Amino acid sequence: MARDTHPKFDPKIHHRKSIRLQGYDYTQAGAYFVTIVTYQRDCLFGKVVNGEMRLNDFGKIVHWEWLDLPKRFRYIDLGAYMVMPNHFHGILNFHETAGATRHGLTDAPVSNVPLPTLTTDCVDGSPLPRGPKPASLGAIVSQFKSRVTKQLWKIPSLNGTPIWQRNYHEHIIRNEREMDNIWRYIESNPARWDDDDENPHT
Repeated sequence: MARDTHPKFDPKIHHRKSIRLQGYDYTQAGAYFVTIVTYQRDCLFGKVVNGEMRLNDFGKIVHWEWLDLPKRFRYIDLGAYMVMPNHFHGILNFHETAGATRHGLTDAPVSNVPLPTLTTDCVDGSPLPRGPKPASLGAIVSQFKSRVTKQLWKIPSLNGTPIWQRNYHEHIIRNEREMDNIWRYIESNPARWDDDDENPHT
């Protein structure tokens, strides 16, 4: 049996640093591992108890907005995801679907609360130097961050408070082995919270 020379997923590299690849088309089919961190790493979304994540009402908004993404962007599916006290991990799968649009939102109903369609991080303390390409990974993540922020700003104690750090971290998932590795990493994140680099008490 040939020796597998593919490097293992290193969370300390991929979780903490990611650079957009010059010339890479982030609208094309593929799988992406995304990490988004709160402003100043504040633990806004709940706490880890006995290795399990307990979401508060703020964290439930993050969770709801993530699950809502495929209803508005028909060309994506969700993989593993986890809302942590001060960051979020998720896998987004871009695919080609008959009749899907790659130019923005679908007309599917998303909620009873009207929210603006935003493709730049202009309201959450994390502005991007330029607006991301429509229908790209950046546009989806940017809108997700903005929608979460708009919902949280309806809560008096958070009104006007920056929610997210600038930008986000991403990693292009190259093969099934890497997908399995990252999937396990995301699902085991609460169990490893005591040693997590994002844990302010570590």
